[in-house]
Amino acid sequence: MIAGIDLGTTNSLIGVYDSGFPTLLADADGNRLTPSVVHYVANGSVLVGREARRMEALHPESTLSSVKRLIGRRLGDEGTEGMTGAMGSAVTLPIRGRNLTPEEVSSEILKRLKAIAETRLGHPLSQAVITVPAYFNDAQRAATKRAGELAGFTVERILAEPTAAALAYGLDKLRDRSKVAVYDLGGGTFDLSILQLDNGVFEVLATHGDTRLGGDDLDEAIATLIARKAKLGDLTPESSIRLTESAREAKERLSTEESLTIRLPFLSGSSSLEILLTRGEIEEVCDPIIRRTRAHCLRSLEDAGLKAEDLDQVILVGGSTRMPLVQKSVAEIFAKEPNLSQHPDEAVALGAVLQAAILEGNLQHVTLLDVTPLSLGIETFGGLMNVIIPRNTTIPTKAGEMFTNAVAGQSGMTITILQGEREMSADNWKLGSFDILFPPAPKGAARVGVQFSLDANGILEVLARDTTAGTEKIVEIKSAVEVSDEAVEAMLAGSLEHAFEDMDARIFTEARLKAEEMLPAVEAALEQLAGDLPPTEVTDIRAKSAEVTSALEANETTRLKQALSALDQATQTLATKLIERAMKG
Repeated sequence: MIAGIDLGTTNSLIGVYDSGFPTLLADADGNRLTPSVVHYVANGSVLVGREARRMEALHPESTLSSVKRLIGRRLGDEGTEGMTGAMGSAVTLPIRGRNLTPEEVSSEILKRLKAIAETRLGHPLSQAVITVPAYFNDAQRAATKRAGELAGFTVERILAEPTAAALAYGLDKLRDRSKVAVYDLGGGTFDLSILQLDNGVFEVLATHGDTRLGGDDLDEAIATLIARKAKLGDLTPESSIRLTESAREAKERLSTEESLTIRLPFLSGSSSLEILLTRGEIEEVCDPIIRRTRAHCLRSLEDAGLKAEDLDQVILVGGSTRMPLVQKSVAEIFAKEPNLSQHPDEAVALGAVLQAAILEGNLQHVTLLDVTPLSLGIETFGGLMNVIIPRNTTIPTKAGEMFTNAVAGQSGMTITILQGEREMSADNWKLGSFDILFPPAPKGAARVGVQFSLDANGILEVLARDTTAGTEKIVEIKSAVEVSDEAVEAMLAGSLEHAFEDMDARIFTEARLKAEEMLPAVEAALEQLAGDLPPTEVTDIRAKSAEVTSALEANETTRLKQALSALDQATQTLATKLIERAMKG
């Protein structure tokens, strides 16, 4: 039996496929939702879930929540301000004299879910499918998998949350070639994915999102509103947590009510808080946050080559999508009312259970095909990005290319793995690098095959092989991209904003490389054929070579391309004579 797990920012769930049905498992109190909160007790024990949440206001320094926002991240990324350690190193959380990684904290939540499931089932459970936001990068997916392993699970699959939600909604029952948008506003992340469903195949056409945008941001905005209305000054950490909890409750209740009175006795010393809050007031402060999702929705439609009217369904996932403001915004963006038929908190977990059933062989004729959100490639001579796997490629996938040495006598290559959408390697993210050695060879003689293999979990393996000697090196890329998660969206925006200048830079670099190769070759040919060419032709070739040099020094792309073309034409006779001499020899 394989468990399906939704490891959420705010709440987590576990379930199994049993007797032909997906079932979410509840704890001893009958709660299927387990708060993703962990409290470390002074005696070394650990509390998870509701017990930990009750301790959060009393002992905030030893209680951790929303840890999903830090998993797979590095110091210096957005949201890691104030943390100690070396810049670029993995985030750790100091708790009671220990430095814990987000994976270790997350593993405590997963251990709790495992214990709940084993108690309800009456037997051990050691395999799991765990969901992650579609926009999690390679490092975040790998860190989630490690958290599962620390909890005692063999992680059979890392599954994108929107794909899981599509499964839960029974969208395989729609007509063939149906197109569906999944609007997933979780506690800490937002994803918009567009899927096409055809004969039981769920294929992700496009995905966009923000791994730093979610219900937590709405709670914070509402808490700030309450503090402003009540004219609160600086609060203790304990009081701030109580205020945030009241904001979360207000968000939930005002999704069905028009107004409520918030009462927080002794919030600040002997002072208590009591104010009236209306739905209109919270919608005013939450609207700018919800509006940030619009750009991701439109980009996904554009990437998928669709218009809003081409969609058959828009489904909502995540507790915050209960807000009338969210539902209204989604209806405006997609020009259709969203599908509200499923429990938004449980849809992802149900989908994970169904994926587990597929892996068990209990649910057949359903296939899930995910995509990679950013292009993957390597750096080539001249600092160019050579894409191996383009963004929005369906995974799992495998692709490769053959490369050769750019310099005579070269005895090895450094394979630098890049992720991003820019033309020049310096503008993309470096995921890792390694060297592949081969015998020194004349320019263009070496043959090195580079293959990228991206598995169903979105984890990358890179193989480089010298085809002559047969030596090879394989590297699994698990290191984090040392930039903030917001930079994923910034990368896409930057690729559009700088598209023309990036392409100009690529064209100039390619022309420069050609010029640097061609000029010495032409000069050497003129020396070889001295006396065999009319003086006027030699003068013309030298003049055109000088124009290439001048254009190169001036960094003028169009002029350089024209000068190279002119030099190509002028050296036709020269090239022919060289070939004839070589054949005679």
